[in-house]
Amino acid sequence: MASHTSKEFSLELRTLRERLATMGDKASQQVARAMKALDDRDDDLARQVIKLDAEIDRDENDVDELALQILATRQPVASDLRFITMSLKFVVDVERIGDLAAGIAKRALELNRLPPLDVRIDLNQLAQLAQKNLQAVLDAFVQRDADKANEVITADAAIDKLNASLFAELLAYVATDAATVTRVLPLTSVCRCLERIGDHVKNLAEEVVYMVRATDIKHKKSRNPSADS
Repeated sequence: MASHTSKEFSLELRTLRERLATMGDKASQQVARAMKALDDRDDDLARQVIKLDAEIDRDENDVDELALQILATRQPVASDLRFITMSLKFVVDVERIGDLAAGIAKRALELNRLPPLDVRIDLNQLAQLAQKNLQAVLDAFVQRDADKANEVITADAAIDKLNASLFAELLAYVATDAATVTRVLPLTSVCRCLERIGDHVKNLAEEVVYMVRATDIKHKKSRNPSADS
């Protein structure tokens, strides 16, 4: 009976891990689609992103339900307990990344109603940095790689720096031509969404470090926690 129970528990943990990874992949795809809708001025793709956001919301509820069920019935300890409690935070950040992707898609729909700017403000580099970090943290989660997660935390500074630069560039554009404000403001919103995606990715990386090393680094200046326990 004990062996049977152990196998069931292992299966539940594996299922939870797979659902988290799948949910993260969906969020990553949503960000990519939203940026493509923005670049291509594609209304249909933007609407698809907005519609698919409901799937990620449902995924969050399913993962929460499974995690809470495991906590209630298995009474896990040590690393298993860390993983399950971490998953309850992980899904919140992933769900918000999905929301932000939908927000970019909504801005794309706004911009598609307006003529493009004469001078193109390229947000793709910012999006690529955010997407690269998101994929890296999902890999770190699957591989239980705290070092890779720490690299993501460090890399977030580049997203903040580029966001500030692009934001200043957009405001300067309005200053030279006030008539462009209705087209520039949605782009500043996209910048803000991408920067916030970076923040949530950083949160995910901190949660991976906690899962692997049992070290909470969210409020610590040092980003080099001790070796795995």
